[in-house]
Amino acid sequence: MKVGSGGGFRAIRYTWKKGREAGGLWKLYKAMRTRNSCKTCALGMGGQKGGMVNESGSFPEVCKKSLQAMVADMQPAIEPNFWKQNSIDDLKKCSPRELEHLGRLVHPIRYRKGASHFETVTWQDAYAAIIEKLRQTDADRTFWYFSGRSSNEAGFLLQLMARVYGTNNINNCSYYCHQASGVGLQTAVGSGTATVVLEDVDQADCVFVIGGNPASNHPRLMTSLMHLRRRGGKVIVINPVRETGMLKFRVPSDPVSLLKGSKIASHYVQPHIGGDLALLWGLAKAVSQLGSLDLDYLQSHCNDVENWQHAINAITWEEIETKSGVARSEIENIAKVYSDSKRCIFAWTMGITHHAHGVQNVQAVANLALCRGMVGKTGCGLMPIRGHSNVQGIGSVGVTPKLKTQIFDALQSKYQVKLPTTVGKDTLECMEAASRFELSFGFSLGGNLFGSNPDSKFAAEALSRLDMNVMLSTTMNTGHVNGLATETYILPVLARDEESTPTTQESMFNYVRLSDGGPRRLPGPRSEVEVIAELGKRLIPEISGVDWNTMQQTSTIRKWIADVVPGYDQIADIEQTRKEFQIGGRTFHKPEFATPDGRANLHTHTIPELKGRRDQELRLMTVRSEGQFNTVVYEEEDLYRNQTRRDIILMHPDDLKRLGLGHEDYVDVTSDTGTLPNILARCYESIRPGNALMYFPEANVLVSRHADPNSKTPAFKGVVIRVIPSTQRSS
Repeated sequence: MKVGSGGGFRAIRYTWKKGREAGGLWKLYKAMRTRNSCKTCALGMGGQKGGMVNESGSFPEVCKKSLQAMVADMQPAIEPNFWKQNSIDDLKKCSPRELEHLGRLVHPIRYRKGASHFETVTWQDAYAAIIEKLRQTDADRTFWYFSGRSSNEAGFLLQLMARVYGTNNINNCSYYCHQASGVGLQTAVGSGTATVVLEDVDQADCVFVIGGNPASNHPRLMTSLMHLRRRGGKVIVINPVRETGMLKFRVPSDPVSLLKGSKIASHYVQPHIGGDLALLWGLAKAVSQLGSLDLDYLQSHCNDVENWQHAINAITWEEIETKSGVARSEIENIAKVYSDSKRCIFAWTMGITHHAHGVQNVQAVANLALCRGMVGKTGCGLMPIRGHSNVQGIGSVGVTPKLKTQIFDALQSKYQVKLPTTVGKDTLECMEAASRFELSFGFSLGGNLFGSNPDSKFAAEALSRLDMNVMLSTTMNTGHVNGLATETYILPVLARDEESTPTTQESMFNYVRLSDGGPRRLPGPRSEVEVIAELGKRLIPEISGVDWNTMQQTSTIRKWIADVVPGYDQIADIEQTRKEFQIGGRTFHKPEFATPDGRANLHTHTIPELKGRRDQELRLMTVRSEGQFNTVVYEEEDLYRNQTRRDIILMHPDDLKRLGLGHEDYVDVTSDTGTLPNILARCYESIRPGNALMYFPEANVLVSRHADPNSKTPAFKGVVIRVIPSTQRSS
């Protein structure tokens, strides 16, 4: 039966299913209610208010992603004999979901070149081998990659260790997702994070949701959007795909919504993939022509107003319509809705950032908000919807190739730490350097670097050219079996709610939560902080300013963070006070910007040509399914798109007909980067003709390494592909 709405009774039934997997619904409920931050998206939930409680105190706030992540951590252990009975070639045949469901990692495992199987090793042997390799390696021949699932404490400690070891090749997963948001916002308003808090969403009368599908990826946001519609507000969705959950959603915790469903989008605009920049400029032009610019605000609080207005007047409607794929009349209709709004929030996800002009997209969003004075007052602002639960915190505590000047200076002056001044490499630059044999050693604090990368063939080859690769993880993923280095170590670590000491996480609303931790579910895994401190103690035992023994205590690390990270001073005694806090200087309700002159900056752009317009071409966007979180696939099913498998391409019926293809035909999908053979073509009327969908990370084979020059984020959206009948049929 076709799914006609998001959420609802299916979500409730799914909760019962996950409860059975976890050993009982009550057991799962107790795990979810512990005072720990949610393990999935950065919308924020949990902490000292208890699990399933958001920053506003609302309960119950929970979604399938939260349950999936928790149940994955409640899996039984992978036994030692498993590694003897299953070869690496066997594991390479597993799907991402199958690898995730093998169980919890509880023993360090090692691969050595030429071996057919992983082997278990002791922690002492793993430590010794890693330290020996690091001592033999020039620091700038190493790189250090961080996932957003780790704590602020682990992130800060590892970046500190890497820097005192001697390198700035320190980067995180945001370079493959929301880095363009940070760069774009920094250039526009002086801060790279959201300008709003959760309560602002509850006071807005209009919300733009651009390039995202929060019904699948951030389901708890749907409650706020439901309430917005109930009080007469508007939700304007901009997406090449009409996503089921963005049209109608049944919030399980709301009886009326559960039974009747809630309409979410009041207006739905479908540009071509890559047409966002033209559309955003078109909206600004239409707002100007309606006489709805807030000229007093612009003159008082913004720079480059005259240049921006000239650019708005100069761009033609013909160019806007051609490059966006949206008719002038539709753009003007949306502009009228925006012009009538008194309090508007602009939210976006990777449909905006995953382009070669991602930073320009974000700047154009900021332009649109600023031109009506919608930044710097209650119920208004800019809201990038971030993925991993602590991806923002990881960036805040210094996990970037270039430390902020304030952090750099504070570390050296307050702790007498000697830091390197060499130029560090971002994530893609590290991969490119590894492919050229310029790097010898890699270290990943969580995540799936292989799976996150564009050009999967290149990624595997690059990682395989390392002498050693070390990965800390709770479960297996595709990055553990593809692109194996000459020597590869996978070290099992504890989940957030298994830590023996409290840790902290930062939400996308700049809110810092304290997670209590809890009892270990299985013997074997170790705390990330413990592992990092032990490596630091062995690698650089006598380093000025750093006592690795005290650094094993997260409370010590928090004192360092409070001393050196701007806005984090309250974290020093958070374990004693239990007082969670909003980071100062980021969110604001007055038009006082954190730029050198206190004014926001408007930007002008040259709108790129729309690609993929030849007869045999389509524009591809890689997307996540309702059954996955980032690279982690929990379920093969994509419920809201009514799909049960992942080896598919979703195409509009007009495109199937144009290319001489039929529904359920097997096809080969080719780009300038790679080919995916034997893919099932499926008719999907919800996508805009000329565009297509495939699932990330499997479709990364097709994605080139071409990146936004400003954010260094690869263009996972707008990939030009060709689809032809398969040369090899499959059943």
